[in-house]
Amino acid sequence: MFISSAYAQSAPAASSATDLSSSLTGMLPLLLMFVVLYFVMIRPQMKRQKEHKTMIEALDRGDEVSTAGGFVGRITSLEDNYVKLEVSKGVEIQLQRSAISQVLPKGTLKSI
Repeated sequence: MFISSAYAQSAPAASSATDLSSSLTGMLPLLLMFVVLYFVMIRPQMKRQKEHKTMIEALDRGDEVSTAGGFVGRITSLEDNYVKLEVSKGVEIQLQRSAISQVLPKGTLKSI
């Protein structure tokens, strides 16, 4: 009375070449978004990381640098992972090499 009769459904038609092309067309926007993401975000970030690594490896005594924390000073000694930075006469701080964000032009710091 309240339950309707259940009928078996017919088997689905075999997939054809049009089904394959429509599924590829459906994936095309996703692939396009990934390619755009790679060229807009991932590739420039990798380039910046490579440039920063090259700059860190090229540091030398006497270079004037700016750190990520805002300190500005002259490098007095270098170790494998650490740098001693003179921020004022007689005041040295020890930093990780990766904390250096920029090498300044020579002569920028005149007060040290």
